[in-house]
Amino acid sequence: MSERILKVGKQVLEEEGTALINMSKNLNAEFVKAVNILLKTEGRVVLTGMGKSGLICKKIAATLSSTGTPSFYLHPADAVHGDLGMLKGDDTVIAVSNSGETVELLNIIPIIKSFGIPTIAITNNPESSLAKLCDVSLFLNVKREACPLGLAPTTTTTATLALGDAIAAALMTEKGFKSEDFARFHPGGKLGIRLSKIKDLMRRGEEVPIVSPETSIKDAIYEISSKKLGATLVVENGKLVGILTDGDLRRFFEKGGDINSGVRNAMTTSPKTIREEEFAEKAIEIMERYKITVLPVIDEAGKLKGIIHLHDILGRRI
Repeated sequence: MSERILKVGKQVLEEEGTALINMSKNLNAEFVKAVNILLKTEGRVVLTGMGKSGLICKKIAATLSSTGTPSFYLHPADAVHGDLGMLKGDDTVIAVSNSGETVELLNIIPIIKSFGIPTIAITNNPESSLAKLCDVSLFLNVKREACPLGLAPTTTTTATLALGDAIAAALMTEKGFKSEDFARFHPGGKLGIRLSKIKDLMRRGEEVPIVSPETSIKDAIYEISSKKLGATLVVENGKLVGILTDGDLRRFFEKGGDINSGVRNAMTTSPKTIREEEFAEKAIEIMERYKITVLPVIDEAGKLKGIIHLHDILGRRI
């Protein structure tokens, strides 16, 4: 039984993967035309489709919206009962139908076109009524569904979803959509935090543990304990010259170090640092690579700007 299950799973994935490669090879000028229409759209991109196609439309709309192209899903059946009023003349509509003969879509496309709204079809039948009605038609070119019966929407929905991703990626590239823009649309959760700038998460002023190279180890331990970051920055004339961590202290005392001696005798003189304009994602990368939990934030001249702890990035500020 397990061999049969694996065989079916692999077959579906291979068939869908092959279909995507085939679709990419056949992508043509119609795709470019569709993307150019979307680039010129001053309103929203409206996705519409029935059944499984409708579900895929919702995901494509979500992807477009999160990458700088305002979009939403319009149910074709609701459209003919008043929801066409949601459309504006500067919108563009993308209609999705495997057969290209979905009655609900064929009923609303002529009305939408009468509003002067550009229409793009995504279908697996280039000779379909939908393809002929719309201004641009994108062909999935799927030979068969990957389900054992060859009936359930599987390969076609996967292909449609991938084509939607391709459209979104092309739009991002042409619009010059950057990580900063993506972060603005994803302020919540771990993704939003990781795409935040260091300057928006770091600690400043009194929150930053600071000592001088001449500060005694005893006083430095008090600074580390009071600020609760497991380290203190060593600063001289406003510039970062080192860092003293719990690990540095342990190694110092294991060698018989004197608690009344200066910090310069125990500190790390070349600590890893980061700039305040960098993303939190980079801070995490540095911390994971060097197995550390804090990073001093400095400017180009080495002047201390603040400090960031791993907990600040993960949303568990201590």
